[in-house]
Amino acid sequence: MICVYHEKLSGLWYAVAMEDDRVYATSFASDEQTALKNLLESLPYNAPFQMADKQSQLSEKLLTTLKSMVAGESVSPNFKLEMAHLPEYSRRVLGFLLKVPVGYVTTYGALAKAAGGGPRAVGRVMATNPLAPLIPCHRVVRSDFDVGGYGGQVVGQGVKMKRAILLREDRGYKEPTKIKVGESVLSLFPVSFVRKD
Repeated sequence: MICVYHEKLSGLWYAVAMEDDRVYATSFASDEQTALKNLLESLPYNAPFQMADKQSQLSEKLLTTLKSMVAGESVSPNFKLEMAHLPEYSRRVLGFLLKVPVGYVTTYGALAKAAGGGPRAVGRVMATNPLAPLIPCHRVVRSDFDVGGYGGQVVGQGVKMKRAILLREDRGYKEPTKIKVGESVLSLFPVSFVRKD
């Protein structure tokens, strides 16, 4: 049975859905209702779930990690992510995105070139990412380095929140780089490339 945990930390609501040590979905929002709504919509279709009465040690660690990621801290989110219920293409794209480190962004086009498909297909995967910010869809921007969209994480403030997280993640890197992911190469760009307007 999937258990849902949620808590308000530093002004935002964070929610996680877990079964044993596997994480099915994560969410954060400015209000409790939106955090839970987004989380529940990300669960596998017809999956039974229950609201947990109290935090587990692992759920506390996960909620704290989410808060740290939104704060722009460098953390190693080492959790078992349950993605078997997602389409194969989504799993592939999200797997590539997991490799984008703090301080860098990639573009929808660069991610599509590395993982296959087109930028719009990548955009659809980002819009339905059930594990934000553990899988950092906020680190995917448009080819002109405009931040692009950011879903229902924070009511009416998605783009503003995405930009704020990226600014907190800026580590002062100046040069683009590339990383090898399997047989592909993914282009990365410093957060400072992101347009400020």
